[in-house]
Amino acid sequence: MAAVTTFEIHASDPAACIAFYEAAFGWEFVEHKFGDTSYWEIRSGEAEPRGAMGRMICRHGNPPADGAPVMGAVITVDLDDLDAAFAAALANGGVEAMAKFAIPDIGWVAYVKDPDGNVLGLFQSDGGAA
Repeated sequence: MAAVTTFEIHASDPAACIAFYEAAFGWEFVEHKFGDTSYWEIRSGEAEPRGAMGRMICRHGNPPADGAPVMGAVITVDLDDLDAAFAAALANGGVEAMAKFAIPDIGWVAYVKDPDGNVLGLFQSDGGAA
């Protein structure tokens, strides 16, 4: 089976997006340079069992337009407290993309947009969700 090992977040304003992800989810960012180009390693959790390796890179082109369909994959974050993370995301430049809803007997899901318009899924496991 092929496993996801890394993800990329494209950002027009990396500093704003880094501040958002640090404040909302506690992620850590380490800048690396290739000549004049920067990318940021994202540390989103322990390597096992949570936390794929991530990268933030400078966006080439325009960020997604409001109301446009999602293009590409959506990263979903496994959380212990979805409500707290959702509130922190909104307080730090995020925008609600879809309010919290239940997946019965599985858990809770909500979607936010980061400051650059990237959609991010939030998930909290809860066998009693209804």
